[in-house]
Amino acid sequence: MSTIRHLSRKDAIEAGALDWVAAVEDIHATIRLLRSGEAGMVAESVMPLGSDPRNKAYGLPAFVGGAYDAAGLKWTVHRAEPIGDLPSISSTTIINRLSDGAPVGSVESALLTRMRTAAVSAAAIKSLKPAGIRTVALLGAGAHAQTHLDMLLALFPGLEAIHLWNRTRSNLNPLIEQAGRSSTRILPHADWHDALADADVVICCTSSPQPFLGRSAVRPGRLIMQIGFHEVMFETIAATDLVTVDLWGDFAEKSAKSLFQMYRAGEFSPEQVAADLPALLLDGWRPETSASLYFSSFGLNVFDIAFAARVLARANDLNIGTLLPSI
Repeated sequence: MSTIRHLSRKDAIEAGALDWVAAVEDIHATIRLLRSGEAGMVAESVMPLGSDPRNKAYGLPAFVGGAYDAAGLKWTVHRAEPIGDLPSISSTTIINRLSDGAPVGSVESALLTRMRTAAVSAAAIKSLKPAGIRTVALLGAGAHAQTHLDMLLALFPGLEAIHLWNRTRSNLNPLIEQAGRSSTRILPHADWHDALADADVVICCTSSPQPFLGRSAVRPGRLIMQIGFHEVMFETIAATDLVTVDLWGDFAEKSAKSLFQMYRAGEFSPEQVAADLPALLLDGWRPETSASLYFSSFGLNVFDIAFAARVLARANDLNIGTLLPSI
């Protein structure tokens, strides 16, 4: 009987889902495959789930060739806030072999999504701030903020301080506990202005439906990274010297991210994008040290497929997960 492998989150972790070095390598490898035409995505399918614009279901297909040999679909449901014991985001990625279409398996992939998002942030920081960074302001206390904190501590061990802010101050306590004993100081703040005061990089990981980060956040040499929903005002983006993105695509016509809302409002043109991930990771594009920078991370589903394929292959080698009949 033909079987497929399903990985729970625990299984995925056992199979290497939390390996930051492998995650960043996946980002670089997938970008190379995109450039050569051996990886690609088609437009996502978006289904509203009520009046709140944050409540949506997404179907995100992509393929990744090379060693990944994967075609897949990530199915994810987003809620504005967690309901009961359920997380605000639930997600499963289904993988088939690209070479012959054979079913491979599925992965509970909310964790993988957060890992690839933070891995993209890591790659972007290293490219946009090649001289290194001393301090980071991390805004938000949800799952993406937690994963970005893990990434910063794992991949930037020379950081002097990470400044934390969240609307609900008590929600920062799990992040502080998560950091444990580290040479990097973890400093919570009641006001986001104070959190930004000394930051080389500002990482926005909130679910705010209303922008709050004003143009006062823009400073020479500072990188503002938008991971979350709609935290950054149009005037803030306009005030930065250089706007960079992971990629520009058809999703600009639908996404609620600040930059794409600005584009649809007629206040930003794609020609104003200074660099995307292929330019950063493959072409060696680098900004002037004194430039103020903005990076918009849409979140590319092609990375989810690469991550899931790698973890499923490792799980197969180690016989991790649950085998299910495929027919």
